Amino acid sequence: MLRQVKVENGVVQGLPAADPRVTSFKGIPFAAPPVGQNRWRAPQPAIDWEGTLKAFEFAPISMQATPGLNKEDFYAREWHVDPDIPMSEDNLYLNVWTPASSTDEKLPVYVWFFGGAFQVGYTSEMEFDGERLARRGAVIVTVNYRLNSFGFLAHPEITAEAPDAPTNFGLLDQQAGIQWVKRNIEAFGGDPNNITIGGQSAGGASVMHQLTAPQNEGLFNKAVVHSGIFARVYRSQGIPGSGKTLNQVEKEGVNFFDFLGVSSLEEARKFDGEVLRIKALEYEVFWGPVIDKQFVMGDAFKLFLENKRLMVPMMLGHTSSEFFSKPNVSSLDEFKKMAVNKFGSDADEFLKLCHFESNDLDEIKKNASVSTIEYAVRVAGKANSDKEANTPLYYYNFDPEIPGSDKPGPFHSADLWFFFETLAKGWRPFVGKHYDLARLMSNYLVNFISSGEPNGKDSTGEDMPKWEPYTYEEPYGMVFGDEADFAREQPDDLMTFLVEQYFKNEQENS
Repeated sequence: MLRQVKVENGVVQGLPAADPRVTSFKGIPFAAPPVGQNRWRAPQPAIDWEGTLKAFEFAPISMQATPGLNKEDFYAREWHVDPDIPMSEDNLYLNVWTPASSTDEKLPVYVWFFGGAFQVGYTSEMEFDGERLARRGAVIVTVNYRLNSFGFLAHPEITAEAPDAPTNFGLLDQQAGIQWVKRNIEAFGGDPNNITIGGQSAGGASVMHQLTAPQNEGLFNKAVVHSGIFARVYRSQGIPGSGKTLNQVEKEGVNFFDFLGVSSLEEARKFDGEVLRIKALEYEVFWGPVIDKQFVMGDAFKLFLENKRLMVPMMLGHTSSEFFSKPNVSSLDEFKKMAVNKFGSDADEFLKLCHFESNDLDEIKKNASVSTIEYAVRVAGKANSDKEANTPLYYYNFDPEIPGSDKPGPFHSADLWFFFETLAKGWRPFVGKHYDLARLMSNYLVNFISSGEPNGKDSTGEDMPKWEPYTYEEPYGMVFGDEADFAREQPDDLMTFLVEQYFKNEQENS
């Protein structure tokens, strides 16, 4: 087993995982600490170290709200459970799990970005343990990145100092992590020419931003987006933060400096990190990706539809109960007016699909309710099918029974327990069918990481249900219910109507 490796900055020693055939390396620096003059600056090269770095523990998490304190928070029970977890502004570290016994094995590599609305989250969340995926023959890397005001603040002085990297430091951290993997992963038995990036929620949105950053050409080969691709249906619901311009966020940065009581970037960089964290939480502003025309060139979803992205195979999907959108109206007249404004001459068809003739507003709004992620996937599937540079998209819907006294249904991020096969770390009373499903989902994921195609055999020796690519002509996907089943079902009439309307509106507005 590879327990000690040489990377560009020095020698790193890992530990056997629970399965000694896998070695885990935790807390490897991939960039210099983003403190002092490096605060609000693109990640700088990591510093060499003497001797052997004992990569035995996760590094501190990024500056954010303290996990586990808010008992009203659903996830404080699920996995944000430890309010004493170390936190620091010095947080640009990554973790590696490898099953390799030598450096020349050329194993596929998976680089993972956590979610948390760009405000919270960390690589040491218990569901992100990479061991079970590594056991299937892949090298797993989880990358930390800066969050909230530490990761996405903009200010005129920052722009003047570094016009090529004026903001989006969190996304640049992710990019630096991928670049580090590209340069160093051979030391862990990985293949630098077979890298997949993946993430969930804001991590999935991050993948979309990495896909649409023009300077990332050749950096990775495949992408996985869990619950991270959104499209507007009835109101603004784009990828979090992707609509703000640099000028807008610079103005917010000026206001934030005023709130801090500082008059310059130099003063702000001297501000104590912990005090800054508390003040930023008090300020209550969403800091997320910014259209800076350097790294984020525009709305990532629209860029994706225009093929202004890396044309790589993708796996993408959602849980069955997350992010539904319905018209925000309070009367039948308002509903009809909304329909006419949005669908014009096709409004009558929309009203018919929503059974407007029932005159029951609650029921009509329920009929109009649509999953924004499923909608986005189907829009992307049609756009991908219509382009000459077709690349396979593998679509899934996660819809099993989720056990627990709270009866949560397939909640946002529940699929993480399954894709990472870490159910035993949670409190929920998972039983045999859940473990069987998790085994299949992890198999599909590692197969996709390996080859860009998810199919193969289960560890039982049997073929898993075949998962075919999504196309507009065959808009089918894998349903992860109590079992895995490839569902050859057309979307319902309302979804079909809305997808067609998206492209009709785009043509009319172009």
